Amino acid sequence: MKIQPKNKKELLRAALGEIDSDLAITNVQLVNVITGEIYPADVFVYDGMIAHVEYKNPGTELDKAKEVVDGGGRYLIPGFIDAHEHIESSMMTPRNFAKGVIPHGTTTVVTDPHEIANVCGMEGVRYMHEAGDDLPMRQLIDIPSCVPAVPGLENAGAEFFAGQIEELSSMDRVIGLAEVMDFLAVIHGEDRMMDIIDVMDKKGLYLQGHAPSVSGRMLSAYLCGGPNTCHESRERYEALEKLRSGMFVDARESSITKNVEEIWEGVKGVRFFDHFCLCTDDREADDILHVGHMNDVVRTAIRSGMDPVTAIKSATFNTAREIHLENLGAIAPGYVADMLIVSDLRELKPDYVFFGGKLVAEMGQMSVPIEDREYPLEKVNTMYVRELTEEDFRIKAPVENGTVTVNVMEYPDIHLSSTELTTAQLPVKDGYVCLEGEDLKFVAVVNRHKGHDTIGLGIVKGFGTTCGALASTVSHDSHNLTVVYDSAANALAAAKALIQCGGGMSAVKDGRLLHVLELPLAGLISLKDAAELAKDSQAMKEANRELGLTGLENPLLRIVTLALPVIPKVKMSDLGMVDVLKKELIPLFA
Repeated sequence: MKIQPKNKKELLRAALGEIDSDLAITNVQLVNVITGEIYPADVFVYDGMIAHVEYKNPGTELDKAKEVVDGGGRYLIPGFIDAHEHIESSMMTPRNFAKGVIPHGTTTVVTDPHEIANVCGMEGVRYMHEAGDDLPMRQLIDIPSCVPAVPGLENAGAEFFAGQIEELSSMDRVIGLAEVMDFLAVIHGEDRMMDIIDVMDKKGLYLQGHAPSVSGRMLSAYLCGGPNTCHESRERYEALEKLRSGMFVDARESSITKNVEEIWEGVKGVRFFDHFCLCTDDREADDILHVGHMNDVVRTAIRSGMDPVTAIKSATFNTAREIHLENLGAIAPGYVADMLIVSDLRELKPDYVFFGGKLVAEMGQMSVPIEDREYPLEKVNTMYVRELTEEDFRIKAPVENGTVTVNVMEYPDIHLSSTELTTAQLPVKDGYVCLEGEDLKFVAVVNRHKGHDTIGLGIVKGFGTTCGALASTVSHDSHNLTVVYDSAANALAAAKALIQCGGGMSAVKDGRLLHVLELPLAGLISLKDAAELAKDSQAMKEANRELGLTGLENPLLRIVTLALPVIPKVKMSDLGMVDVLKKELIPLFA
């Protein structure tokens, strides 16, 4: 698939020099991600496309351009492409997200709107498409494949089947099927997933994968099923196996999960890196504003030992090949004119950002305005929760007094989102389970979607909080109201705070509300810009730390995957504790 020029005949004339190009960029060191070379060149742009690259005699035909930009001897590289991104996870609207990432050199993102789809269904996907239109960047959409992530183990705000996938795939900027998280459904050829994949196969669109710890024959089956990318590799040997199997490995550096260094250690010995790409997955506003976006991911790869040109190729040319866009991600005739001028190939702070040949950002600031627009969905309250009481957060025991053995979801490491199933002996007083030890906490997943009234209760170990209650409606992927707490009173206070404001994150200690991060759009997204949201997020982080989450660089997103039943081995849902690999519910009492 190619991005077509508006007028191919005129582009041909510009390439021949018969008509003037719109722009020539001269006096630059061109980073050729196709050959791996760096050399002086002039780049001519006509109507958003690269018409000609002059490297034999640079500086000799500049009169054939209406505008000439002097690169000052700096490097010219392709605009960065994010192989896998959830814009909702930035907690910004698509338009505010664009304002945040463009100055860092991200000109294209492949976004999976499954977060908002799980809350608002097809209306949510259409909102992300509409709100991402007419921007000085490219927000390409993969249609969510798993709404909910695992049917039967949780209740979301919508359900997508083949019919919904086919209808949504007709939108203009749709390029593929988003991460197929229910990998077991693919491996075992379950009808619902096969029907969804069949829709995309017939349309010739690519299939984005999600295969954490999938290996051996199961990996082979997954690849035979169709998905051919994965951003979930965490261990070096896992990434190497996937590369050897012909899979695109999207090395991830998100706000919470940082895998690039580990993955590079596993794959650095191979000869070819054509299937090695980079992505952010989930990167929040604070990090985007102060650290960067894709330029930071590439920078991390370079600092881990990757050659700069290869790292840049992994976030440009390779990604374009992964998503089946033939003329994106390089600086060559017939390619889209998305380009960055940078002074340092290791630091990658863009001095100039060009999108479609137009200067859109300069020295870290937007050069063109992005119109603020309002959409009806931004005013809809999606918190459909009945009046809660403290009783909803207490675990009723099968005995009046004594002890019980309880199944526990345990985090072996504060830095991991994966969990194990263990047990604990806990006291019972007056018919209710009591906590024993600072490392144990109650967890509740309260369904917040219309038509459901379910609450899953359990025990979590090693989550990291030492006191109080932490609540969030950002809770992948069904985004139910998730609360980790020490007492029912604190849990109720934290939950009520979010119900009242339309969703977000809250922290309560000793009955006192420490902070509320309000996310009124689908309980996921703020209407604030990056700078204002970053301040709000920082206050929420400090509240998290006051509850004991001091061992994490970024505690904000600690809670968000606790209820994601596709990350091994045990997770919570509004239906109870889930055995991820067996795809079944686990009884609370052992």
